[in-house]
Amino acid sequence: MPHGNTSVHDELRQAGLRVTGPRVAVLEWLEGHPHATADQVGTGVRERLGSVSTQAIYDVLVACSTAGLVRRIEPAGHPARYERRVGDNHHHLVCRECGRIDDVDCAVGDQPCLVPSEAHGYDVDEAEVVFWGICRDCSRAAASAAATGTTTDTASRTTDGASGTGPRTDPDMAPLTHDPANDEEAQ
Repeated sequence: MPHGNTSVHDELRQAGLRVTGPRVAVLEWLEGHPHATADQVGTGVRERLGSVSTQAIYDVLVACSTAGLVRRIEPAGHPARYERRVGDNHHHLVCRECGRIDDVDCAVGDQPCLVPSEAHGYDVDEAEVVFWGICRDCSRAAASAAATGTTTDTASRTTDGASGTGPRTDPDMAPLTHDPANDEEAQ
């Protein structure tokens, strides 16, 4: 993410990248939409800029990932996701039911946060950890379904493409990016 008053334009220049409309739009859109797929980024950028090719979106994501301005995460069985939170080596929680992804801060100091029991001569500088489980919303939906004797189909409501349905349209489904401030328990 940008530091202090550094603008996206400055970040691009400092990374040795040209400042272009699609690059600025992708970086700015990702700031408010972490863990987005390339398709989601494309949709968001097109709403802002109009016609931008899918290839241009992928090119921007690759260039910005390579330059360290965007982090690409790849949970097994899910499409790649992109976020602006870079450089802190945080980890992720992924819901097995709906594909929602939440950030998890390192619990053991600075990166790499974790160290292998045997490094085999490597200089370890990063640990990429994905925790898997069932999110609160899916757990509640399953409990509610069990109580009423109905079944739930959370896979068809995902935005991660795991079910092949594309963007979710169910307005009652919680956002994939979790904001603890919206939790009932946090209020």
